[in-house]
Amino acid sequence: MPLDQSAFNYDYETLQTTGVILAVIMFVSGILIALSKKCKCSKSKSSPVEGPQPPQTEVPPQTV
Repeated sequence: MPLDQSAFNYDYETLQTTGVILAVIMFVSGILIALSKKCKCSKSKSSPVEGPQPPQTEVPPQTV
């Protein structure tokens, strides 16, 4: 009986290249995410973070 050999052959060079490319992409995206949380953009300073502010009312001075 002949040995049952799979018709699928690994292409190790392509497999290795794809793995390295995916590792580099994930590494760089992780660094960018980590740095983006540390740095505050100047755009966020101009927009209100707390939400809408209540209207300001003036209180007349009290006399005694």
